[in-house]
Amino acid sequence: MGPTNLNDTPVVMTLLIANAIGFLAYMLLGPAMIIHFGLWPLGAEGMRPGLSGGIPGFEFWQLVSYGFLHGGLLHLFVNMFALWMFGTALESFWGSRPFLTFYLVCLVGAGVIQLVVATMAVDSGSVYPTVGASGAVFGILLGFAMMFPNQQLMLLFPPIPLKAKYFVVLYGAFELYAGVTGSMSGVAHFAHLGGMAFGLLMIMYWRGNLPIKPERRLMR
Repeated sequence: MGPTNLNDTPVVMTLLIANAIGFLAYMLLGPAMIIHFGLWPLGAEGMRPGLSGGIPGFEFWQLVSYGFLHGGLLHLFVNMFALWMFGTALESFWGSRPFLTFYLVCLVGAGVIQLVVATMAVDSGSVYPTVGASGAVFGILLGFAMMFPNQQLMLLFPPIPLKAKYFVVLYGAFELYAGVTGSMSGVAHFAHLGGMAFGLLMIMYWRGNLPIKPERRLMR
């Protein structure tokens, strides 16, 4: 299954534009965007990790705003390419409103998990902001694998085809290993896992597999 026309997936198109605007704002305004809209851990108020003026601290809006900022062009491109590749298929399959709900649940859920992990590291002097749509994108990846489990995906390294359901399991296992061992520092592995976990819970809720039942099931 290939990507559909962006005109048929207005939520994906809007998210792509919003992320591009967020990146341009960061390029124009610099660290001020990260200070106020990046996701900062609890207890970081007043600290100055290389930023003039210090950190104003955690605010609730950061659980959404962090997902529209990216640290570099490659970071932005990778996330937006995945959003286009897999998000268009899900929005076409579910509809625009359920897809937007799913995206936001994954984004905020990933932010909550990352907030807990980053806050635990504050006492050790490790204070850093989290930015990027990766948590929501990983939720989309999981959703794609659950809706289209046997869809073939082509790996880059090595260049071999792999079914979506196996790809997600392997990627999730890698993220868990990297997060626990601390390898690949600077990457919010637990945010990625959080996005996948909240995405799974959302799909289970829609399917009526949780104690709290939806008014109507959106999928089998």
